[in-house]
Amino acid sequence: MNILVFIQTNDNEISKMSLEALACSQSLGYKVSAITFNNETAKKLSNYELKEVILIENENLNQYNPLHYTETLAQVIKDDFNAIFFAHTYEARDWVPRLSAKLDIPFISDCVNVKNNENLICYTRQTYQGKLNNDIEANSQILCSIQSGCYKADTINQGTTDIKTIKIDTHSVPNIINTEEKFKEQQGGVDLTAAEVIVSVGRGIGKEENLPIAEELKDLINAELGSSRPIVDYGWLPHDRQIGSSGQVVNPKLYFSLGISGAIQHQVGMKGSDCIMSINKDKNAPIFEIADYAIVGDLLEIIPKLIEKIKNN
Repeated sequence: MNILVFIQTNDNEISKMSLEALACSQSLGYKVSAITFNNETAKKLSNYELKEVILIENENLNQYNPLHYTETLAQVIKDDFNAIFFAHTYEARDWVPRLSAKLDIPFISDCVNVKNNENLICYTRQTYQGKLNNDIEANSQILCSIQSGCYKADTINQGTTDIKTIKIDTHSVPNIINTEEKFKEQQGGVDLTAAEVIVSVGRGIGKEENLPIAEELKDLINAELGSSRPIVDYGWLPHDRQIGSSGQVVNPKLYFSLGISGAIQHQVGMKGSDCIMSINKDKNAPIFEIADYAIVGDLLEIIPKLIEKIKNN
């Protein structure tokens, strides 16, 4: 079985989410190839353990255009690959459904897990804001996008792989889409998916005036500040700080939750963290079910003491 992974490049840098999709594909134990439209990206990919790195040369691919992307992959895929993986990025959500329709290949989007089940690939995606997991087994060619934070990019197997250069002609594609500046959630927005340590606050912080406590802690441990949805709904923090099913999905080395109950909608966004620490007054808070370290208590009493301890060491 052969798998192809599309590697997205943003400003000449490999998308971290694409590397997570690559890690996912390698975990299945099949032959994995990677495809890119960027020469520098191809060189970096050649340092991974892959069957081959496919570099597409076409000047129409220098800037994102869904029609040229679709035509290019349509020419490359054919019957050579059983599954084609993508990161579940804004771009993929735009053009991969077009590819699915063009080739009449099913597209299973936003998967949280992919596994090898007796030589059939089983794809898991969530519904009802993460309340249900649906397993889909496929014995035909499939397009699949991987949700951010479900796999670790640093687990990719290292190696040496040859680069195969292919020239694709897309001049037949009608020029009916004008590409403008890429969408950003907000100017100066924070990408929490790249953070190694996150201090996240919830309703238990009490009031907006207490946020400086969490901010001082996150500065001391060189972390980013995240939040649950109520904090954003109150207007205490901007939306780019929200973690969960309607916010960002993160997988830091340390996730330190302060006053977050941990409903399933929030857990969807952070349960892939390497280590989860939590402080909450409610001993029955759902967050404690997935926490590695849990403290039942008042964060407004505990955090100042922790800050003092860190400063004195």
